[in-house]
Amino acid sequence: MIQKALFGAGCFWGVEEYFRQISGIVKTEVGYSGGNSKDPTYESVCYQNTDHAEVLQVDFDDKIISYEKLVDEFWKCHDPTTIDRQGPDFGRQYRSVIYYFDEFQKIVAETSKEKYQSAFNNMIVTEITKADTFYKAEEYHQRYIQKNNAI
Repeated sequence: MIQKALFGAGCFWGVEEYFRQISGIVKTEVGYSGGNSKDPTYESVCYQNTDHAEVLQVDFDDKIISYEKLVDEFWKCHDPTTIDRQGPDFGRQYRSVIYYFDEFQKIVAETSKEKYQSAFNNMIVTEITKADTFYKAEEYHQRYIQKNNAI
């Protein structure tokens, strides 16, 4: 069955490329979620304090990969111990966040966060919150690394 997952782990370009390589991912879309304005744009997210996070929405086949395994990959693809920062990128839009769609995903995310804490020297600051409206980012952001050979 096809399910959805929604993650924020810094700049969405790299996060999308990372997850696109995982078997069982059917579709990826980068966008914005968790903010306080409708129809945000890249410019408004970066410069107008909309409070949106850059996110990746994935459709996955749960017969091939479980939500638990996707959350495991989430912890591996970024540093969940930095507040509003990933590498050289800083700002609220780069926060570490797992948006859950149902109680099952919430429990998996919370349990996984507790489990992974021991792998890090610093406290995990990842937010775990109910999924909000997903706004698809502009087309030029979709599969950006693939389109631009930017690896």
